[in-house]
Amino acid sequence: MTDTLTSPRPGTAHPAPSSSPAGLAPLTASAPRTLTHLGWAEGDPHPAPGTALARVVVHHGARCEVLAVASDGTLAAHTADVAPALPVTPVAGDWVELGPDGRVVTVAGRRAVLTRAGSAGQGRQVLAANIDTVLIVVPLAGGLNAPMVERLSVMAWDSGAQPVLVLSKSDTTDDGGTEDAASAALLSPGVPVLPVSVRTGAGLDALRAHLGPGTTAVMLGPSGAGKTSLLNALEGTSEAVASVGRSGGRHTTTTRRLHLLASGGVLLDIPGIRSLEVAAGREAVDDVFTDIAALAPYCRYTDCGHDGDLGCAVEEAARTGALPPARLTTWRKLQGEIAYRRRREDPAEMADTRRQWKAVSKQARRNRR
Repeated sequence: MTDTLTSPRPGTAHPAPSSSPAGLAPLTASAPRTLTHLGWAEGDPHPAPGTALARVVVHHGARCEVLAVASDGTLAAHTADVAPALPVTPVAGDWVELGPDGRVVTVAGRRAVLTRAGSAGQGRQVLAANIDTVLIVVPLAGGLNAPMVERLSVMAWDSGAQPVLVLSKSDTTDDGGTEDAASAALLSPGVPVLPVSVRTGAGLDALRAHLGPGTTAVMLGPSGAGKTSLLNALEGTSEAVASVGRSGGRHTTTTRRLHLLASGGVLLDIPGIRSLEVAAGREAVDDVFTDIAALAPYCRYTDCGHDGDLGCAVEEAARTGALPPARLTTWRKLQGEIAYRRRREDPAEMADTRRQWKAVSKQARRNRR
């Protein structure tokens, strides 16, 4: 997929490029109506005097592609250099201010961000900012991947936006994804579940209902889930999709993009998630594993780790079948990953953990003598 801007539908006039911020408009009475198509809401930032408000489409090193309101009230594409020493790196979905020289001089505060695990010691990587809805796209070809649903749901809840689970390629099932949708609803309680098919059109209208005017959505899922095909089906566009291989159709998205939808919403298309390692808060895990969170108060100890502790109500439920054992297994893995990342990103905590393991190892050697 190229990094050009997209118009709502074929035949719709594309915003004319603006090479100078002088051609951009301040936030006047009419500007918010145009900015709403970019996802701007009443609580979002207003630009300082002498600057223009814009939204980041994609960030390339020292430059950003942005959309802003032109002096004639339409949306204009603009390439903006990023001012040196900017404390925050702009990402797709950010609201930024453009100075008189056309550079990005300010990145506004973010109200909801989608993140993923960064490299060692680098904390989280922000994928998209100021989002309202996270479309978790999980393919049904080959069967429902329960761990993927659970892990991506944790990432989505952690963003602060509303998750919506989109089960793509529902036409590959015998019942249009009905049974898988029921199973998925148990895996991620409180999340709308939509089986969809770009081949038959099933579920697309229900999906459009989550992409209304002023809504910023982002698609989250693995490569090959059919995200680009979904965009094409929703908008009647023809974004490039790579040829089908052993793992199915793999889209060619290599960077983040912002699409203006005919429904009036905004859709951020980000690269497919290659690693399902979770970087999230424990609260997001509780949002997905509500069944375990509901059992935890009945454990004997308030700090029960549900991993061999005496009087654990969660383990008892898994033993009797009241709780699917696979749910507890995934919960433990996620908690372990979160704890590991916290230690890895906190040198003091990592050093304390190493001291504890050294003491255990030393005691074990003494016992063998």
